[in-house]
Amino acid sequence: MTRVSVNRTLSRLYWLLAIVLLLLLAAKFADDIPGLPPVVISVANQLYEFMRDMSLLIATGGVAYLSNIFQKRSKFVESLKEEWRNIVRTKSVLLGTCEKPYLATDDYLAALYKISETIDTMRIVYRNAGETGGLVGLYPFEPLHDMRRALQTLDPRLSTEVPSEQKTLVRDAILQAFNALRETFLEELDLEEPHHPLLISGARRLKIPGADVAALVMQDNQRRQLARQQQTRPDIDMMLAGLRDNEAANAGAPATPPDQKPQGT
Repeated sequence: MTRVSVNRTLSRLYWLLAIVLLLLLAAKFADDIPGLPPVVISVANQLYEFMRDMSLLIATGGVAYLSNIFQKRSKFVESLKEEWRNIVRTKSVLLGTCEKPYLATDDYLAALYKISETIDTMRIVYRNAGETGGLVGLYPFEPLHDMRRALQTLDPRLSTEVPSEQKTLVRDAILQAFNALRETFLEELDLEEPHHPLLISGARRLKIPGADVAALVMQDNQRRQLARQQQTRPDIDMMLAGLRDNEAANAGAPATPPDQKPQGT
């Protein structure tokens, strides 16, 4: 289910719940409302008693209905994400085709089949816009067809010599179509800004090497425990100790203290 469908369904459910609660509230205090005929009061009391007896069943049905709605929404979002991954892979294949200095027929056909497959798999996620029982409708994301049309101008079966300017133009057209598609296709995913974005170029890690005292104490305890055990392969221990010291020296960190090396090193 799309976001619009879910919101529409939830709105109807909220309205229904509000109306039912108001009716129950009126039925609860029907005896206190002056001027009501006895028949209306009797019906209101019976309605209230019935809804009170059936409240557990109604609540269970409501929860099951909501679970079904959100399950459909989750499946739709997963299908949408997979389709977007497919579109990204297709874009990469098309751009790689444009970068080839000599475009072979096999490479062109592989790229053409890839974009055709992507166009067809869109049917798994969306139906055509304006599609009815007798009308085909309009393809929901036309930029995919623009990417296909641009690629078809590079068909090596029509011309074996394609100027580099034409390849550059096709590449730019594919990128333009992809960027236009991204602005609308990803809106359905309800994406949010990251809470901790990294917005500067040339950023580097701010943490320094090391660990807190608890981790260092635990490391020392494990080393002493290992040193008390009998060595089964001193040659392996010697090799690993040497590799560890070389790695620490190249990284500018202090090497393993001699008293903490395995026995026999």
